[in-house]
Amino acid sequence: MARVHNFSAGPAALPTSVLAEIADEMMDYRGCGMSVLEMSHRSSMYQQIIDDAEATLRRLLSIPDNYRVLFLQGGATLQFAGIPMNLMRRGRAGYVVTGNFANKAYKEAAKYGEAVLLASSEDTNFDRIPGMADINTRIAAEAAGDGLDYVYICQNNTIFGTMFHELPDCGDVPLVADVSSCFLSQPLDVERYGLIYAGAQKNAGAAGVTVVIVRDDLIAEGPAFAQTPQYMDLKTQAAKGSMLNTPNTFGIYVCGKVFRWVEQTGGLAAMAERNWAKANLLYDLLEHSELFRGTAQEDSRSIANVTFRTGDADLDAAFVAGAAEHQIQNVKGHRLVGGMRASVYNAVTMEDVQALATYMKDFEAQHSLSPRSN
Repeated sequence: MARVHNFSAGPAALPTSVLAEIADEMMDYRGCGMSVLEMSHRSSMYQQIIDDAEATLRRLLSIPDNYRVLFLQGGATLQFAGIPMNLMRRGRAGYVVTGNFANKAYKEAAKYGEAVLLASSEDTNFDRIPGMADINTRIAAEAAGDGLDYVYICQNNTIFGTMFHELPDCGDVPLVADVSSCFLSQPLDVERYGLIYAGAQKNAGAAGVTVVIVRDDLIAEGPAFAQTPQYMDLKTQAAKGSMLNTPNTFGIYVCGKVFRWVEQTGGLAAMAERNWAKANLLYDLLEHSELFRGTAQEDSRSIANVTFRTGDADLDAAFVAGAAEHQIQNVKGHRLVGGMRASVYNAVTMEDVQALATYMKDFEAQHSLSPRSN
């Protein structure tokens, strides 16, 4: 069966070679007579799987020895609460709100202490990352005043197609980042962060696994709140090797396969080069289009999610419907913003993006007389 051009924002496309490996091992994993789906997480065979996944990720990201790697469940949403529960010891944390998920995290943190709004781009419908100089000035002022336990950002904003191209200067305050939709898309300096986390379903594997990378000293004393649920206690999870309870065994197995694929295809520098080539093909098309317009400001454009629209809701709907007829799937924008979105994650090929670009040009030629509103 022919595969479609899949631009889903998540769960997203997986490498076909990884899917083939999984299919080959589905009934009998390496001669053990069972599927990974049936395997005990306490078995030596499974321990090798999770250990290999962690080791591969550590190589890819050059993760220092003083950081723990955890494979948890609950997605980013659970971490919205888990982060303040573990790290908010002074009762104050700073948040930069650049989209829907950063806003959700900010509101959740306010349940556990003072969530300080450092900056926001809501006034322009999250079409940009706020100015870094202003963010840094505010961080320094808050840190020197009542103090901050951490600074929180969502590094790539899936819905709005924006990303941080420069990280805040937090001084001694730990930087915490949701990197779900840009994870493994380009090099990342782990030591710039106190904690990073990513839902695997974008670039790192199948839905149901959340990768958390956290510096030892931040969790050495246990969670900030005594009533923190056992599952959300990062010190306990680290001590148990992500196996406090039964983990998402198959999901972690898939992650390990994807980590290996990234490594075998040149690592993160090569991945970034390919990803920017894909994204820039679409950005260049949008810059020269008389029908389509991108929704993210140029200096804040995402490496992973290209968002655009015609300015006419009916025309947008026609574009999405026509795309499906051309085997181009999942280009409808998020329900909060409408329009279109092409998520060009690692496993999306240049051929997929070229197919979309060709369709966009053909669609524009067919609707060249359609009025475009701003």
